[in-house]
Amino acid sequence: MTRIPALSTSVTGSGPGLLLAHGAGGGIEGNYAPILPALAAAHTVVAPDYPGSGATPRLPDGLTVDLLADALIAEADRAGLETFTLIGYSLGTLVSVRVAARHPERVRGLVLTAGLARPDNRLLASLDLWQKLLAEGDTQSFARFVALSGFGEDFYNAVPRDQVGPFLDQIAATVPPGAGDQAGAVRFADTTADLAGISVPTLIIATTQDTLVSPANSRYLADRIPSAEYAEIATGHVPMAERPEEWQKLIKDFLERKGL
Repeated sequence: MTRIPALSTSVTGSGPGLLLAHGAGGGIEGNYAPILPALAAAHTVVAPDYPGSGATPRLPDGLTVDLLADALIAEADRAGLETFTLIGYSLGTLVSVRVAARHPERVRGLVLTAGLARPDNRLLASLDLWQKLLAEGDTQSFARFVALSGFGEDFYNAVPRDQVGPFLDQIAATVPPGAGDQAGAVRFADTTADLAGISVPTLIIATTQDTLVSPANSRYLADRIPSAEYAEIATGHVPMAERPEEWQKLIKDFLERKGL
C-alpha cells in the first residue's frame, strides 16, 4: 500500500475552511495565486501541492485520485480543519468529489471548475500526447501543446506575435516535475458512481472555450450531482489566466450565498 505523502501546504487567512485541489501539470501558485488573497479574506485556506508540484517531491509509484484524496484529508487534519468547502480545478474536481464521497461528514460544499467525472476519448488522446512529450523531455513541444489545448482561441491569438516565443518559453520553464504523474491520475480516474451521493451545495463552473476538458464534462457533473448549480465562463481551460476576476466572483458569490 502506498504511504500517504505529506504535501507541501500553505495555510492562510481565518474563518470557515477552504481546501484547494489543483489541476494536473499545475500547482497552487499557478492555479490559484490570482484568487487566493480574496479567498483568504474571509476563510482559512489550506492549499496543498500534489507530489511533483511546488515543494512536494514526486512519488516513485505514480499517483491516483484515491491517493490524492487521502493526502488532502491528511493536510486538512494537519491544519486543524474539521469541516471545509473544497475548491477543485480540473484534476482537482475528481479529487474533490472523491473526498466528498469518502468523508461526507467533513465536506460542507463543492466548487468544481473545468471538471470531469472521467476522461472522455478526446482527453485520453490528449493525455497520451501529454505523457509522451514529457517522458521524452520535450518541454518545448509540450508548451505548444499546452498553448493549443489549454488556452482559449481568443486569448492565445491576442498574444503579440513577437511575444509568442517568450510565452511558450515561460510555459516550458514552469512545467512541474510531476506533470506526467498527475496526468496519469486523470487517465485512470472515474468518479461517476460518486456523483449521485453528493448532498452538499455544489457549484459547477464550465469553461466554454475549453478544448482540453470539454465543457460537456461540466454539464455531465451538473446533471448528476443533486441540486448542483451551473455557471459558465467564456474561457479556455485556464480561467485563472484568462478571466480571473470573473472566476473569483463566481466562487465568492456562491460561498457567500450558501454561508460556506
